[in-house]
Amino acid sequence: MKPKAKILLLAVAPLLFAIAAIGGLLVVETQRLEARQAQVLEEVLLTGKREELRSYIALALTSIGNLYGAGRDDEAAKEQAKAILSSMNFGDDGYFYVYDREGLTLVHPRQPELVGQNLWDRRDTEGTYMIRELIARAHEGGGYQRYLWPKPSTGRIERKLGYSVELPRWGWMLGTGIYLDDVDAAAAKLRGSLLVSIRQTLLGLATVAMIASLAVFAGGLALNISEQRQADRKLKALAHRVVSSQEDERARVSRELHDHICQLLVSIKYQFELVGHRLTHPGDAPVTAIDKEIGALSQAIGEVRRISHDLRPALLDDLGLPAALEHIGNQLAQRSGLTVTVSPHVQEERLPELQAVSLFRVAQEALRNVERHAGASRVDIRLDDAHDRLELRITDDGRGFDVQNVELSKDRGIGLTNMRERVERNGGQFQLFSQPGRTALVASFPLAAHA
Repeated sequence: MKPKAKILLLAVAPLLFAIAAIGGLLVVETQRLEARQAQVLEEVLLTGKREELRSYIALALTSIGNLYGAGRDDEAAKEQAKAILSSMNFGDDGYFYVYDREGLTLVHPRQPELVGQNLWDRRDTEGTYMIRELIARAHEGGGYQRYLWPKPSTGRIERKLGYSVELPRWGWMLGTGIYLDDVDAAAAKLRGSLLVSIRQTLLGLATVAMIASLAVFAGGLALNISEQRQADRKLKALAHRVVSSQEDERARVSRELHDHICQLLVSIKYQFELVGHRLTHPGDAPVTAIDKEIGALSQAIGEVRRISHDLRPALLDDLGLPAALEHIGNQLAQRSGLTVTVSPHVQEERLPELQAVSLFRVAQEALRNVERHAGASRVDIRLDDAHDRLELRITDDGRGFDVQNVELSKDRGIGLTNMRERVERNGGQFQLFSQPGRTALVASFPLAAHA
């Protein structure tokens, strides 16, 4: 064999062997990845469905709140509540059901023949005591239970995720559920896409082997790892930024709890101890009303509610972005004395959830910056969906700042960077203008694709 042929063989043969070994390992690892990805996908989808179920139950409780929440326990109130829950539906297969503590069916709009039957001992084909377990979850304070149940739209037995809560005064278990056939379909689709992907990858490996062989024959193999190193540096920087952002948020919540909640609670504790002392020593100063202590306790509860709303506002989930913006605007006005106006001019059905959450977080950060740094007396918040764009504009009459210097400064905080990256990562545009007496922040998303 000629020396050139030997050199070519020594150069190409290890490469081909390595590619073949990689292909074999790829097939094995893909099978493992398929199972892992299906599990992760199912968990992600179930997380969303759990939150959806909690929202539905909250809606049902709200709809009968004027009956149960008002303290009524008469049969007329219970019958009215049954009628309300029987009429509530969501989607093609969503409904609410009610059982008593012994498993007697009280409400079941999709299978009215079950009303009056006791299903305590009924099991599905997997041996799960469905109603018994749902009642147990409700008694534990509310929880989820998987079981098999006929799907109304198809009549087939499907997997279902139920969520139930207890109405203890009435002895009721109120629940609802979502069928999981779409989760199974998504997992099957994922498996199919992974098989297609592995075929394409193997074909790509064969192509790479041919190209690499030609490249070795033409001029040798050159290794370049600069891009990998650059990607590693970017990944480390991104990870550092994410960790810093998390730590800053945790520090903010910690300061809120320590500086406000803890001090209020300590003050309330001392005040109640003083009342207790006066009660046990009646010869001292007379015991006065505890209105001051109750007021302080209410203030502490309000602070906890405010921190909770900052982390994840229920208004955004229940009433939408316009109402949530009005809420944080009113909070800022009450807290700081600023004049805050909120002008929402949007159609609720046109607001995608991801964009609404992004704009709400931008508004939170922007208003926080105005309160801390702007020295403003007035803030205007405008939300508009004209011209197929969802646009949030926040302006204030504060002292202003040099936008370019702040964005290029190495000592800047991560709030402005987070706002810009959050908007641009989700396909939007972020603009910031500032001069003495006027600062304007504009975040917008296209609505054409969603429509």
